[in-house]
Amino acid sequence: MADDLYDILGVSKRASDDEIRRAFRNLAKANHPDLHPGNNAAMERFKKITAANDILGDAEKRRAYDAGEIDAKGEPRRPAWARQGAARPGAANQRTRTPGGGYDDFSFSSIFTDAFGGAGGGSRGFAGSARGQDLRYSLEVDFLEAITGAKKRVTLPDGGVLDLAVPEGVTDGQVLRLKGKGAVGVGGIEDGDALVEIKIKPHPDYKRQGDDILVDVPITIDEAVLGGRIEVPTPTGRVHVTIPKGTSSGKIFRLKGKGVRTKAGGHGDELVTVRIVMPNEIDDSLSYFFSEWRQKHPYDPGRK
Repeated sequence: MADDLYDILGVSKRASDDEIRRAFRNLAKANHPDLHPGNNAAMERFKKITAANDILGDAEKRRAYDAGEIDAKGEPRRPAWARQGAARPGAANQRTRTPGGGYDDFSFSSIFTDAFGGAGGGSRGFAGSARGQDLRYSLEVDFLEAITGAKKRVTLPDGGVLDLAVPEGVTDGQVLRLKGKGAVGVGGIEDGDALVEIKIKPHPDYKRQGDDILVDVPITIDEAVLGGRIEVPTPTGRVHVTIPKGTSSGKIFRLKGKGVRTKAGGHGDELVTVRIVMPNEIDDSLSYFFSEWRQKHPYDPGRK
């Protein structure tokens, strides 16, 4: 009876994709042929591990295996006539099975390619050699970290860590590539890369529009009427902005170079929209002043 693929990787049938990937990676490292030169038993273990991962590491193949549609070699389950030893009609000129269970054109390099490189995954075209798989991770960063850059650490499924520098101006969904930090290569071929997708958390005050940063800043009614000098936040610290007399709510002030670092090496701008905020209480003196003022200075705000 063929070995159970879950037993080979030492995981349960309810194991998650991450658990399977972690188990395979640990077993592959421990039984890697480069660590056991000339050890045929280790080579056979490595062969079984990679073959098991080829099926359980692929969602569709794993489903077919669990459903009994394919066997531990990835072959369709044989029909009754095959199990009874009869020849299938029209089977002449078909490839024959080797004693080891593969086809006569089977090459050991295909196992390494499937396990570590996949289709087009970097096989160098000789037995037992393949580039390591690229592994994908995600990293959540704060809005301001994405603007100014940061040093971050990614915790891997197997408990390892990756340290990386988040560059200034990174965008949501951007993928950072860490050379050689992926799956181990086989036969001395290079390791794969780690691909880290950036997820930017929203900020309560700032928004991003291309290379510009948008922010709303409240001002008082007297600042709007009389003008004044207010403090405005930016990603690199607070700056002063002069508000002219008669500033309307919604007016935008542009702070040059206070935005996101561009690919050309410059910076976008910060666009500050002022919003007039009324006092919490309207006392009698303020009400009397405006009632008198309104009678003498009526004007059209442009309502439609």
